[in-house]
Amino acid sequence: MNALDWKPNRFSSVPLHKQIEEHLKEKISNGEWTIGTKLPSQRRLANLLNVNRSTVVTALDELASQGLIEGKKGGGTRVVNTTWSLLASSPPPDWNSFVRSGIHQPNLLTVQEINHAEFRPNMIRLGTGELSPELLPYRQIQNLLRELPDHNLSLGYEEPKGNLFLRQTLSKYLKTIGIQASPASILIVSGALQALQLISVGLLHRGAAVLLEKPSYLYSVHVFQSAGMKLFGVPMDESGIQTSLLAAYQKQCDGALLYSIPSFHNPTGVCMTEKRRAQLLEVCEKERLPIIEDDVYRDLWMDCPPPSPLKANDKSGSVLYVGSLSKTVSPGLRIGWVVGPEPVIERLSDIKMQTDYGSSSLSQWAAAEWISSGLYAEQLRFIRKELKERRDAMVHYLEKYFGGIASWNVPEGGFYIWVRLTSLAATRELFEKALKEGILLNPGNLYGPDTSNYLRLSYSYASLADMEREMARLAAIIKNLLL
Repeated sequence: MNALDWKPNRFSSVPLHKQIEEHLKEKISNGEWTIGTKLPSQRRLANLLNVNRSTVVTALDELASQGLIEGKKGGGTRVVNTTWSLLASSPPPDWNSFVRSGIHQPNLLTVQEINHAEFRPNMIRLGTGELSPELLPYRQIQNLLRELPDHNLSLGYEEPKGNLFLRQTLSKYLKTIGIQASPASILIVSGALQALQLISVGLLHRGAAVLLEKPSYLYSVHVFQSAGMKLFGVPMDESGIQTSLLAAYQKQCDGALLYSIPSFHNPTGVCMTEKRRAQLLEVCEKERLPIIEDDVYRDLWMDCPPPSPLKANDKSGSVLYVGSLSKTVSPGLRIGWVVGPEPVIERLSDIKMQTDYGSSSLSQWAAAEWISSGLYAEQLRFIRKELKERRDAMVHYLEKYFGGIASWNVPEGGFYIWVRLTSLAATRELFEKALKEGILLNPGNLYGPDTSNYLRLSYSYASLADMEREMARLAAIIKNLLL
């Protein structure tokens, strides 16, 4: 259930429990909470509403006495009636049965909590995988839109593969990183996640096995699982995925494809070496194992560029290359791309047209002008400088406050530091305690079954002014848990 975005008014003459009762009754009566909806626990409601648990209990008792909710031992409290069902002989439809039967799996509970907490005021986000608002190019984007030539502006649909000017622009950009791709072999998507979704429903059959690095970002989203796929993690080391194990995993799991983030991996920050990339291509070609190369962090290098993309050395057309502007320019533009063999791109573009009839034409034009005008290169120079300063600051605060309780490696690019807590068995309790203190984390269990003692810390979002104070507070919370 979604977190409440409402709080009772402490200055009202109406008692707090009565305000809560009326608010919850309104959500039931207007159909937001239908029959069968499970309410948050008493403790969680108290935390969400910032009141004592006894206040919540009083409000819930009133709703129960009115026959609207019912609590069962071990099953929580659920809506059992609505005002309509109390008045009508025929009850309304049980929407929760529809929700439960939907094919798309819900986000992990922690991911849902993160998604809601990110928008709470004064929340310090130490795990967020996006640029700080102060690093986004608001002024440049506004100027760009004002100066957009009339002949470029489109308010209609674009062709199935996306705006031709943008694809031509991307074709030129991709050549700078070694990828030869004609506009016909490029599909514009609404962010990299949509690319994965299109691939999952357009190229794979239900029950197919997807190999990936362990840990991996892909464990934190259910895009493949919702399409009926199974994920199998292959161990990593400091050079990237262990290619010596890949053939055995492929045979054991009958892997349909490999998903990899070779440049500044999410969540570990590892950059796959040039040698390991060559080995990966060799093994996958031998095993006839296609690769999805998620390269959204490539341009966020700090000290030196990463090795060439896998796609740059792909001679057999076995790599689908995914890129995006979400990590470098603006997540709000929702512009990404897939590069691959033309038959594959045709297939994916057809599915995309069935899904949303194309990405925003305005965003596509803005992206094309942004890249072709040189503003993208200018933004990258700025972002690399800023991210390096933030990375160095976070590493300094880790050394200052986390000595003896954690270990980590220093990434050469991207957003993340993968921190191993040396004395903490699980990070779920830490996540909850930090959240109460206004610190939002990404616990390691989101990224695999064996990483519950890790944190993915991000230096890309929290301001430098907040970073030291909150890192010190976080270290104190961890040490208190160890007592």
